Amino acid sequence: MEIAAALQREVDNSAQILSREKRLAPNDFLIDLSPTDFDRLSAYGDTLSSELAQMLHEHADEQRYLFAGAIQLKFQRSDELTTGRFRVRSSASADVTPAAGQSMTDTAVRRAPVTLEVNGVRHPLEPPGLVLGRGTRADLRIDDPGVSRRHAEIRVQGSGASSLVSIVDLGSTNGTLVDGRRVQHAILDDGAIVQIGGTTIRVRMTQAPDPTRPAAPAPPRDAPYQVPASFPSYPPADPQPPGR
Repeated sequence: MEIAAALQREVDNSAQILSREKRLAPNDFLIDLSPTDFDRLSAYGDTLSSELAQMLHEHADEQRYLFAGAIQLKFQRSDELTTGRFRVRSSASADVTPAAGQSMTDTAVRRAPVTLEVNGVRHPLEPPGLVLGRGTRADLRIDDPGVSRRHAEIRVQGSGASSLVSIVDLGSTNGTLVDGRRVQHAILDDGAIVQIGGTTIRVRMTQAPDPTRPAAPAPPRDAPYQVPASFPSYPPADPQPPGR
């Protein structure tokens, strides 16, 4: 099947190095089909998705790939494609588990002074903050093989417009990026992009910033700004000693 072969090529082309023997592969796939093909295949949607997912798992086992999370396949109609033509796009979307007892309602998100957007979902962030990581001791669990068990802590001080939000790397294996720069500690402004492992987190402030708060440190002159790649190369973050 042409779609199956295209999915394998997409995985091969997008996989990034974790270690000498392991690579991280995308797990979220969007398949654009022509209107005719979309209507023809829609009757087999669940069965087709199941067979393609099984094929991807077998291919990953053969190539020693690791998926960032559960495989997701979505078929989409595209009027610009002619019959027999299709397009495959992919991304890595790790499974994210909110902190125990954390309310994820629309009201909770609106009232939170800060939210963290991960894979299109906004997570409320209240003082004093939370720990990001892959392990059970993390407050916001991100099942990404490039994320350490306790990877980084986001701290919230104050409330309302005077809130000060910062991030501290907790000695992670693969480090923490803020707006493309590797940091140990950094102030986070509205719209800041945090990257840990293959997961991108966007910081959203719901209150106007306080003009008296300290500005985020400027990047070194010899370190130009870079937008982080979707799948950086990094060693596996497992195992970690306790507390990391």
